[in-house]
Amino acid sequence: MWTDRKADVRDTSGKRARDSSPVLNRLMALTGDMIYLDKVMQDKWFVLQLAVWALRGVTRVILANNPLSGALMLAALYWASPWQGLLGTLGLLTSTLVAVILGQDSAEVWGGLHGFNGMLVSLLMGVFNSAGDWYWWLLLPVCLGSATTVFFFSGLSSVLDRWDLPVAVFPFNIVIVIYFLCTGPDNPYFPRRLAIPPSSVATNVTAVSATEVLQGIPLGVGQIFACGSLGPSFLILAGLCLYSPLQAFHALLGSAVGTLVGLSVAVRHECLYSGLSGFNGALGCMAVGGFFFMFNWKTHLLAIASAFLSAYLDIALSNLLGATGLPACSWAATLTVTLLLLLRGSASAYRIPTGQVKAPEQNLRSRSRWEAGSTVERESTDV
Repeated sequence: MWTDRKADVRDTSGKRARDSSPVLNRLMALTGDMIYLDKVMQDKWFVLQLAVWALRGVTRVILANNPLSGALMLAALYWASPWQGLLGTLGLLTSTLVAVILGQDSAEVWGGLHGFNGMLVSLLMGVFNSAGDWYWWLLLPVCLGSATTVFFFSGLSSVLDRWDLPVAVFPFNIVIVIYFLCTGPDNPYFPRRLAIPPSSVATNVTAVSATEVLQGIPLGVGQIFACGSLGPSFLILAGLCLYSPLQAFHALLGSAVGTLVGLSVAVRHECLYSGLSGFNGALGCMAVGGFFFMFNWKTHLLAIASAFLSAYLDIALSNLLGATGLPACSWAATLTVTLLLLLRGSASAYRIPTGQVKAPEQNLRSRSRWEAGSTVERESTDV
């Protein structure tokens, strides 16, 4: 009697597992890269395809690739500032459409690789615009600057592909510096604010607030989108967690490292409180911690080292460029990650080819399948 009841329990639990499996699979299908969505959208209207490409481009800003995450992140930008959200959307669509018109590689366009640089250019133009929100003259350089990133992306990719290096945000950093050098605080049409070096000492120095420093850690993730509001920053983190919890963890870890670095060299309190000290560290930590490198304890330590180096380099470049009123943008993380991708020795064994990069969890599963296949092959060939 007991064995019959036990068998019934097993049958019931198995049925529940089978019933819940499709639901779980559907939920899991919303995470990661959602590659299957590209096949679904192939025969849909161009407007719908463009929306998916653009939303992927939004997440590329923060080293992700998920249209649902992109929708959350775009909503966060509109929540923080409708004007900034509008500028980001305009830059995103402009650069994507220019890539389509110029006949750029279709896989790059579908993956949003031609959208995120244009979005970043437009967001930074809006942040440093001193004429205030809804200054319609700004739409002209936003469109031109976003379109220009496509040319830089295409040209740089032909060079960097030789070393299997990503173009990353080199186009954004180059275009925004050119724009800032062409304008200034006295420009009659495109006035901009001057960047302040992080090591400049304020006249009313007060004690550091631990609460505001802790708030600066999630804000460091939001500052990747030039967003300095706490609520939208958490929404950006939620979108990133939907794509990859491991990626979200490294984003917070890298931002915390960057904040610690800012404390160690006594940067201005505003840099700590607003998250400006943390966003380069977050980018450097995410890129190495499971994205471009297979995640394990060695690459995890390398990711922390990348965060430290990115944060210190950001402070150095910010002080250097800030003397002329220019922001350092994300040069620090871009140069640091590029340098680490060129490393030789044992670290290079965990390097993932640029064309095969996926969500960190998917990279781990791909590695496991590859190692299992290699083991089976070795066993089958043993004599």
